[in-house]
Amino acid sequence: ARMCMLTFRSRTTQGFWSGLCSLTLKCDEALASPLAHTAFTSSSVFSNGYAPGYAKLNRRGGAGGWSPLDSDHYQWLQLDLGSRKQVSAIATQGRYSSSDWTTRYRLLYSDTGRNWKPYHQDGNIWAFSGNSNSESAVRHELQQGIVARFLRLVPLDWSEEGRIGLRIEVYGCSYWSGVINFDGQGVISYRFKVKKMKIIKDVIALRFKTSESEGVILHGEGQQGDYITLELRKAKLLLQINLGSNQYGSIMGHTSVTTGSLLDDNHWHSVVIERYRRNVNFTLDRHTQHFRTNGEFDHLDLDYELSFGGMPYSGKPVGAGRKNFKGCMESINYNGDNITDLARRKKLDTSSFRNLSFSCVETHTFPVFFNATSFLQLPGRANHNTISVSFQFRTWNPDGLLLFSFTLLEHNVYNLCLGKNTCSVCSQNIFISAPLPGSSLNDGQWHAIRLVAKENFAMLTIDGEEASAVRSTSPLTITTGGTYHLGGKGHPDGYFLQTPFPPSQRSFQGCMQVILVDDQPADLHAVEKGTMGAFENVSLDMCAIIDRCMPNHCEHGGRCKQTWDSFSCTCDGTGYTGATCHTSIYEPSCEAYKHLGRSSDTYWIDPDGSGPLGPFKVNCNMTEDKVWTTVMNNLPPKTTVTGSSRERRTVLQVNYSASMDQVTAITTSAEYCEQKIAYSCRMSRLLNTPDGTPYTWWVGRGSEKHFYWGGSGPGIQKCACGIDRNCTDPKYDCNCDADHKQWKEDSGLLIYKEHLPVSQVAVGDTNRPGSEAKLTVGPLRCQGDNNYWNAASFTTPSSYLHFATFQGETSADISFYFKTSAPYGVFLENLGNTDFIRLELKSPKVVSFSFDVGNGPVELTVHSATPLNDDQWHRVMAERNVKEAVLQLDQTYKTSQLAPAQGHTRLELFSQLYVGGQRGFLGCIRALRMNGITLDLEERAKVTPGVKPGCQGHCTSFGMYCRNGGKCVEKYNGYLCDCTTTAYDGPFCNRGERHFRKKLFQSLIEQVDHRTTNATKSESHLNLTKEEVAFSFSTSNAPAILMYVSSKTQDYLAVVLRQNGSLQVRYNLGGLKEPFAIDVDQRNLANGQPHSINMSRVDRTLSNIFFPCLFVCAETGHIDPILIERYNTPGFVGCLSRVQFNGVAPLKSALRTATQPAAALPVSYQGKLVESNCGASPLTIPPMSAATDPWRLKITIVSVSSAGIIAVVIFTILCTLVFLIRYMFRHKGTYHTNEAKSSGESAGESADTAIIGTDNPETIDESKKEWFI
Repeated sequence: ARMCMLTFRSRTTQGFWSGLCSLTLKCDEALASPLAHTAFTSSSVFSNGYAPGYAKLNRRGGAGGWSPLDSDHYQWLQLDLGSRKQVSAIATQGRYSSSDWTTRYRLLYSDTGRNWKPYHQDGNIWAFSGNSNSESAVRHELQQGIVARFLRLVPLDWSEEGRIGLRIEVYGCSYWSGVINFDGQGVISYRFKVKKMKIIKDVIALRFKTSESEGVILHGEGQQGDYITLELRKAKLLLQINLGSNQYGSIMGHTSVTTGSLLDDNHWHSVVIERYRRNVNFTLDRHTQHFRTNGEFDHLDLDYELSFGGMPYSGKPVGAGRKNFKGCMESINYNGDNITDLARRKKLDTSSFRNLSFSCVETHTFPVFFNATSFLQLPGRANHNTISVSFQFRTWNPDGLLLFSFTLLEHNVYNLCLGKNTCSVCSQNIFISAPLPGSSLNDGQWHAIRLVAKENFAMLTIDGEEASAVRSTSPLTITTGGTYHLGGKGHPDGYFLQTPFPPSQRSFQGCMQVILVDDQPADLHAVEKGTMGAFENVSLDMCAIIDRCMPNHCEHGGRCKQTWDSFSCTCDGTGYTGATCHTSIYEPSCEAYKHLGRSSDTYWIDPDGSGPLGPFKVNCNMTEDKVWTTVMNNLPPKTTVTGSSRERRTVLQVNYSASMDQVTAITTSAEYCEQKIAYSCRMSRLLNTPDGTPYTWWVGRGSEKHFYWGGSGPGIQKCACGIDRNCTDPKYDCNCDADHKQWKEDSGLLIYKEHLPVSQVAVGDTNRPGSEAKLTVGPLRCQGDNNYWNAASFTTPSSYLHFATFQGETSADISFYFKTSAPYGVFLENLGNTDFIRLELKSPKVVSFSFDVGNGPVELTVHSATPLNDDQWHRVMAERNVKEAVLQLDQTYKTSQLAPAQGHTRLELFSQLYVGGQRGFLGCIRALRMNGITLDLEERAKVTPGVKPGCQGHCTSFGMYCRNGGKCVEKYNGYLCDCTTTAYDGPFCNRGERHFRKKLFQSLIEQVDHRTTNATKSESHLNLTKEEVAFSFSTSNAPAILMYVSSKTQDYLAVVLRQNGSLQVRYNLGGLKEPFAIDVDQRNLANGQPHSINMSRVDRTLSNIFFPCLFVCAETGHIDPILIERYNTPGFVGCLSRVQFNGVAPLKSALRTATQPAAALPVSYQGKLVESNCGASPLTIPPMSAATDPWRLKITIVSVSSAGIIAVVIFTILCTLVFLIRYMFRHKGTYHTNEAKSSGESAGESADTAIIGTDNPETIDESKKEWFI
């Protein structure tokens, strides 16, 4: 037979398994065929020709294979490989030329032929698919290679046409390793060649098995406080390591990591610890945890020795109370040295062993495994006056029936029940409940129960704790019935009688061992052979408990809870959601919040979604054309620095409201970042020194020193004034370097985002008499999100982008936006041998998410109510994990499907990831994120035929967000709303409300000069024959002037509220002795409700350029004193918004340019101008239609320019005009209000009246009056 050679690698970080066949070599020898017939045994045999010895693959001896006497779930076929072997695959056939075969089976393995362990895969006891006929062989590669001497196949299902039939072959290779038996007393000491070792790299590998839940596996320590300890704690593996702490306690190096569970199952477990400096890989049974040790030190300083199997006595209290390891270890390696071989050759100190053994001494118990339908019946002493039962159990379920019995006297029933953190005995006459102090009974650990009951006395003890012993003194008479039932509540043959206690009590699911009845060990071998007792659906000599929370599938700190059959994740407080806490509940950036219609505020963001970075808070400032993300720091402005020198610099630490990794995620995806830094100085130099090294520098993101200051750039050791050549002293490049006694400052923006943010500033020149400095580091501000707009356009059906294979074995999430006009197409797909994952548009209204992880194809579809090929952006989110699969479209349509309880869970892919699909997609895809990583579609599209970077046409999807006449403007990476021609402001032109609380005549004068306003080009181009006026107001005070427009002549136009709240338009266009007044509405409009006014005037030219003014006009000519006196006292108090006059928005201009010099402003005002959102329309309300929008209601003026027609009608027109001028008004206007109409002035009495009086508050009631001039 071919031997599988072993490769030993010393001092490697790749994790070696000493004594284990390297899987890089071929380990595929047939192991079953060479065996003798006697190596095959079985539960039963149909007849001599069906003996297990004939169950060899492709053999036809005897009846052509093995068949048992009965075809049921208690049959098995067993192989003895002669010695421990490495097993890599298994193959099965049915019985030759028959109708007998096995369609599904389980594989058990053992070193001793006892204490069997089921083969696990994908977190479950694995069921292999078998045969569908008698001749074809079905082979399965073992995902987890096993080492065992005995194998047992247990048929689960078989041919419906015949019975169980089986031929098998096992593939693998020879296995050898040195074993050491530890008796709980002995310790192996590995002594170093020098007394003290400073170790920067460690590789420790070993395998162990034990039935104890506590014990130190290895330990080493140093006099400086360094140590490393690997031990079992409650059947879990605990690694503790300390690379050093300082004497002040400010640097704590202790690091503790726990992994695994149920490790006291007396089966082999492999451990590898790989450390390089502070980086550690901790691997248990091929599940690896990566972590970084605490502290700042890299070396492990150990003194003299490293001990295996326990802690040698050193007189120190550190090892007090810790048990030594009791069990077996093999393949022990430390940094390339084979500890097992050294101990065998007596090169190590083993003097603490009483009898050192290099073979594993088996300590065997006989476990019993119960499922939901199991029970075990055991005989006891009948007609006895004492009940005495004890056993150990382990389970994950919080309740279950452990023991059932009854006495002959009055058939009194006794139940031993498991409840939440308690165990109770209940009968018709007695109830005893014993809690377990400080723990729970469903933690998967072994717990010992002892019940003793006799006349007038009963006691229940848990885990031997006297504190848990509960006694009953109730009148009690015992006469045993002689039968005890464990682990079940009922049986069709009447083993169990109806109990007087809860019939809903669920059956026990778990394991039991060390069962004593009447103080005698139960003979479970006899039960297995059928010579005593009875059982049903019980697995004897095996405990198949599974820890479904190890490894923990709950991500991002989610808490795992489990029962016997499943697990669940609690995601509360994590910021994530889903069955495994995989999906972030927050948007990735401020940019994403903006396009959900959110306004400026503080938000939680999660830049990498389901990635390792957690969510954090930032400030989002939404402007018209940019979205700013601000991350604050804890350094107070103008922090004073004194006493620092070049030899002893003062280092100021700048900590942010987010971790450095989180901040890096923002700067990486941002288009632009900036951070202000300012150094105020008095006799404190900043950068320049005689030797060229700056006095002060700052440290950026990559922990690198930077010698440039704000306003400068990398490689330029200057300040902003040095770049602009305007420093205080021209000989220096910074103001502070002039070393003046007066306060100076060097400040500016740091804009090289790869260096941001500032994490430290080292100040080095404040120790001289009179020297002082003040440092300010502003918040980090970043604009834009490249990931959000990263897009590609697929222009041909055969075009696609390819990326590396998607790594989403147990958890995968995919999200992206798409738009298309095509009816179908594949968004993306990735293939494996049989596994695959695919997202596609199957029809104009259907999106599909399909995948296969080995259990057969699964497809989820969502159906949209409207077509998706509308050239609008749509969002797709898909997730698949070990618990479920979810597909969501546009945050509206969602579907999910649970994963099968038993089956494959790993998605194994090998091809490249194709975006756009090899089967064609026409359209755009953007913001494609897979497991928290955004794929750079634009960069790949630049070098791919048929695909273009970016995607135009954002306004087709987002243009609806531009409100109130705002214009959507396309950008390469998005869009913006241009509000220039509107009276509105904000990112969506929906912010227009302004609030005034002063007496206007005393506090506010606003003036708009057309000669300096962008809305008008020149005097000659002004149209003086018409005005378009629009504004909204709300007030509760009257009288008031709402608008006053005047010129240097006596012409003016005014809109006023009279004393009774009615609206009046007053004007004088010349030629009249008295101003003309029009009473537009007699209702009381000073009712606190919003009102909108839209006015138009046509013809009657003004004689000079006019300056429209709001409220009061200063220095622009004649102002009607009667009007001011009558209506401007005490002044307007309320909200005014959306003010627009002939294309000019004076109120918006005033607020936008409030910080500019007054001389340069087109708008001037006096007093206090306060911005508010007292009536801003929310973005969630869709834009009004043209039919109902008050700003779109116009009177169409038709002019005819034909000279011939003018000649025909001119005489008639002149006559008509003369008549109209004498008898008609010369103004026309319209007025709109959002109030409901009703008779009388009661319509505006209160807000409630206005709201209740209308069915649709958005409908605009309109009262039109027209006066044609």
